[in-house]
Amino acid sequence: MNHDHDHQSDDKVHAYYQILGQALKELLIEKGVVTASEIRLAMERRDSITPVNGAKVVARAWVDPEYRARLLADANAAVAEFGIEMPTTHLVALENSREVHNVVVCTLCSCYPRDLLGLPPAWYKSKAYRSRVVHAPREVLQEFGTDVSDSVEVRVHDSTADMRYLVIPMRPAGTEDWDEDTLRALVTRDTMVGVATVDTPHSA
Repeated sequence: MNHDHDHQSDDKVHAYYQILGQALKELLIEKGVVTASEIRLAMERRDSITPVNGAKVVARAWVDPEYRARLLADANAAVAEFGIEMPTTHLVALENSREVHNVVVCTLCSCYPRDLLGLPPAWYKSKAYRSRVVHAPREVLQEFGTDVSDSVEVRVHDSTADMRYLVIPMRPAGTEDWDEDTLRALVTRDTMVGVATVDTPHSA
């Protein structure tokens, strides 16, 4: 695989959309639809979102079976209980288990549940990840330091413009007596994308 060529292609695509986005922003301001300050504030709010939102959701699902059931049945409604509204996106929660390991990708661009996880990392947007994780998921997971047993089915889920996924990682052993706030600290962005698992803690 020619990584230099992949990065150059990605850079060209991102540069194109940056120019397109700038032109659209200027047009909206010129037409009086929004002001420059409104756009700036919206961008600042979006940039301030971190994976903490998603970690709250996962920790609640770990400790509350009823909430977990609601999350799996209607993820949009379940995350709205935390004040996280995603009206234009269909959110699907995927639960990892001893039989199934879920991993998320967006093969077309970088569709990502930003309201829960913040900005997508560079590797998620890269052409290398977007193409390889579909065809060689176990190999890609190993590169992240995640070894999935051959007895476990790996399912790759492709995000779209109107659908996003949130992986509920397996709760590690030894945390049965941990409270929700402590559990949140174990949940990372990568575990909610599915490229990593939650490590078993040595102590609380």
